[in-house]
Amino acid sequence: MASDAASASARLEARLFLEGRWQEGAGSFPLYDKYDGCTIAAIERADSEQVERAVRGLCMAFDAGVPDPFERSETLHRAAGLLREEAADFAATYRLETGFTHSDAETEVARCIQTLTLSAEEARRFEKNETVPLSGAPGPSGRFAFIMRAPLGPIAAITPFNAPLNTVAHKVAPAIAAGNPVALKPSSMTPLCGAALVDLMVRAGWPADMIALLQGSAETAKALLADQRIQYYAFTGSTLVGRAVQAAAGLRRSQLELGAISFTILEPDAALEKALPAIRNAAFRKAGQVCTSVQVVLAHEDILTEVAEGLTELTLATPFGDPARPETLTGPMISPAAAREAKERIDQAVAVGADRLAGGGLERAVLQPTLLRGAPADSVLLNEEIFAPVMTLQPYRSLDEACQRINQTPYGLAAGLFTQRIGAVFAAARRLRVGSLHVNNTSSARVDLMPYGGVKDSGFGKEGPAYAMREMSEERLITFTP
Repeated sequence: MASDAASASARLEARLFLEGRWQEGAGSFPLYDKYDGCTIAAIERADSEQVERAVRGLCMAFDAGVPDPFERSETLHRAAGLLREEAADFAATYRLETGFTHSDAETEVARCIQTLTLSAEEARRFEKNETVPLSGAPGPSGRFAFIMRAPLGPIAAITPFNAPLNTVAHKVAPAIAAGNPVALKPSSMTPLCGAALVDLMVRAGWPADMIALLQGSAETAKALLADQRIQYYAFTGSTLVGRAVQAAAGLRRSQLELGAISFTILEPDAALEKALPAIRNAAFRKAGQVCTSVQVVLAHEDILTEVAEGLTELTLATPFGDPARPETLTGPMISPAAAREAKERIDQAVAVGADRLAGGGLERAVLQPTLLRGAPADSVLLNEEIFAPVMTLQPYRSLDEACQRINQTPYGLAAGLFTQRIGAVFAAARRLRVGSLHVNNTSSARVDLMPYGGVKDSGFGKEGPAYAMREMSEERLITFTP
């Protein structure tokens, strides 16, 4: 990764950003290369006093007045333009700190440009006010009313390791588009992309006193959660941590994108030549560390053998290992400990009856893409999020049975369905309790302008700039009486 380190040097900002300037922290923590374990950088850490100062500064800036929607739009458009010009540097930083592949990095940067652009466009529509038809009620003759939207105030974005650029943008950019100051706390495992994005927004013209970068561990996040001046929390992470975020937020608003067990259903008429390669990619890119990664494939019993043979061949052919190789699809997981835990779950499933059709090898943080079949109903692979390049194939007899299996899990983020029958589409859409259903695509078929979020233990609230901005603002009813 030495070449990545050299080309990414311009983006390696390891300090904090608060009160309108880059500052040293109260200490530091190491950032490691996910493939070879070497130390990349020492990242400055914020203590509770610095968190308090950062939030105080954001509040003062908000009270002094925020840029109007046109200015916010122009800033976000400039940020998108700068990112387009500096795409190679951002992709190098992304590869350096995540251990993900060249294609993952290029896709992430391209999507981030889209997220910034979408947010810029939505900023111009922020003050699209809605009239209320008071004349339809008895009494208020001549009275007029409308609903306007206003920014909430300081927003805290607490982001995960697995999409440290575009997921950050999905929280920071809509917050800015809606006129809110924002405090960003990135994952301590991938902090550099968040720092680069904050730097990008300031260079694009967003007021420096209306954004803060607070690096650190769970203690930094707890300090943000304890500060009652924060009006909204945008969080992506585990369901366990999400419960703690919501408990601390209390009556304040939040958007929680939490855990998932993502399924994709293959009906008997599925176009397997399209479906199986898509499933393979959705299961193993980013080493399976995506909330919507295909964890379970439900294949109708009539096509089970064909599906098993096809997925086995594709899994065995999946290039894995060093993410610096252009052909690699599956690189290292976020840490050797995470990879070992996933390997233990595979071994447990095999011990109680699952068949390992492909993969399962482990070297440091690299877990070989793995396909299993026939895991028992109570297997951890079918009931808990594994967040690894591990896919389990299960048969079903009827679409109703497949939907029931998905609904029996505590999660409900996304599902995929391959079929040519419109009746099957509507049956699944009515039955499945998920935030999104992707027909003739996998569970991992997100487009950045979509409303994106889950139900049940997968959380609530929506990403997608237009939808996030609604939640990051408040409605005010204004009436006029002649």
